[in-house]
Amino acid sequence: MRRSIVALSERVYDLVIVGGGIFGVCAAWDAAQRGLSVALVEKEDFAHATSANCFKIVHGGIRYLQHGDIIRVRQSSKERNAFLRMAPHLVHPFPIVIPTYGHGVAGKGLLRAGVLLYDLLTWDRNRGVKDPGRAIPRGHFISREEALDLFPSLERKELTGAAIIYDGHMYNPPRLALAFLRSAVEAGAIVANYVGAVGFLRTKQRVAGIQAKDMLTGEEFPISGRVVLNAAGPWAEHLLEPQPDLRLQPQGTYSRDACFVVARRLTGDYALAIQGRTSDPDAILSRKRRHLFIVPWRDYTLIGVWHIVHQGLPGEFTLTEEELQSFIDEINEAYPAFQLTRDDVSMWNAGLVLFGENKPGATDLSYGKRSRVVDHARSHGIEGLVTLIGVRYTTARGDALRVVDLVCKKLERKTPHPVSPATPVYGGQIECFEEFVRRAAMRRPAALSAEVMHALVRNHGSEYEGVLKYIREDGRYAGTVGSSTVLKAEIVHAVREEMAQKLADMVFRRTDLGTGERPKETALKTCADLMGEELGWDEGRKRNELAAVQGVFARYSHTVGTQRESA
Repeated sequence: MRRSIVALSERVYDLVIVGGGIFGVCAAWDAAQRGLSVALVEKEDFAHATSANCFKIVHGGIRYLQHGDIIRVRQSSKERNAFLRMAPHLVHPFPIVIPTYGHGVAGKGLLRAGVLLYDLLTWDRNRGVKDPGRAIPRGHFISREEALDLFPSLERKELTGAAIIYDGHMYNPPRLALAFLRSAVEAGAIVANYVGAVGFLRTKQRVAGIQAKDMLTGEEFPISGRVVLNAAGPWAEHLLEPQPDLRLQPQGTYSRDACFVVARRLTGDYALAIQGRTSDPDAILSRKRRHLFIVPWRDYTLIGVWHIVHQGLPGEFTLTEEELQSFIDEINEAYPAFQLTRDDVSMWNAGLVLFGENKPGATDLSYGKRSRVVDHARSHGIEGLVTLIGVRYTTARGDALRVVDLVCKKLERKTPHPVSPATPVYGGQIECFEEFVRRAAMRRPAALSAEVMHALVRNHGSEYEGVLKYIREDGRYAGTVGSSTVLKAEIVHAVREEMAQKLADMVFRRTDLGTGERPKETALKTCADLMGEELGWDEGRKRNELAAVQGVFARYSHTVGTQRESA
């Protein structure tokens, strides 16, 4: 991928997309695959906000059974299947243990019925999945003794056993978004990060493109398009706000969905579902409390999710020390054996998502159910503009396909059908992932450890040779950044091929360096030096980039008693 501002204003595009999160990039990918000319701009870095800071679970929809929402169950299962087939290096199944107690709503009877119904409703959940390691098994139940073998400190009073269900897990959400984006670029899309939309180009009752601003230089320029898709997530309404005839009614409500990262594995290979303090007011029939999940991820543990309605600007949410301590207390109440303290928490993650309607001060909150699609021709009498505000990462591909269907109707273009889930995204040309990893390890350069090679394949999939070529060209790039598994070659590759413009792009989205905990200053400086060589940074620029990254860590780990460092 090459960042070309000039190319953005050289033609009239069929579709101009504002927003480079997972919904925007999936729309770019589908539209470009169908032969539309596409331009996509993102005012910061691709997948920098909610997409990067989600809980990393690709939900198959079992929890929507308690709402009686069969359509959402089916949609979620279908989209989980698509991610597992299209990006097998970045999405994989994982087991979740749900303890059962007594014989009421928390017992085996009700849960067994729910699991059986879910398996029946998602009978085709593995359709087209050729890799056994990417198939979602049926749910099953284990005895009390087996549950205690997995989690010896479970509350034993009335414990009857546990259900084990399976869902999808993302190894690296920003790289999954990048995989869709690179596929869109290979199909002809023109994309650029750090380009913001400052307004719409209007001709009477039609939107004819956007007025864009290069956030790196300050230059403004027009991007013309027959249709504009506003996919800016929680910023979408702010883009519409200056023009009264485009404002959404009613305005959306957004939740700050927060989770935190523990810098050690707490649960082995199994995730654990525990009951938190709040209930689900929308449930027709459910267990006593909503579940919180303790999920193994790489060498860490993810714990969440907590929701709170956010009233301010999209970029102004935070997490207080009191909130973090409350989260920790809630986990320790449900499973005292963890004995979590604030020092265990290396980072917190959070993003804004569409939420349900809730009364002020409510504790038991109603969550968002559907992504919001607005055809402004129908709602406002303004042609050439569609707004998509997504509700869950899982549904991004499917929702984007439906929006591109709408765009094609507006363009009066007969295009091919949406891309099949059998079509892999960039890096996903893998028939059997474990066999692919084994073969890659056998061919790895002598300078690379098996651990480093595995991380490289997980992030880049079938395109990992594109990173190794830099090592063959220059042996300096064979080393890792500090004690991490990130190759120096990945830094060079991300600058030359993945449009990394800032050090934060590298640390938080192109590599694994800062996704779990704060790297040492020497590791960050190594990254800055390598990027500086590629981009011509002077010492002052490198100092500014380092300060900006430390500012991000200060925000996402400032509540922690001891700021952990790795690498």
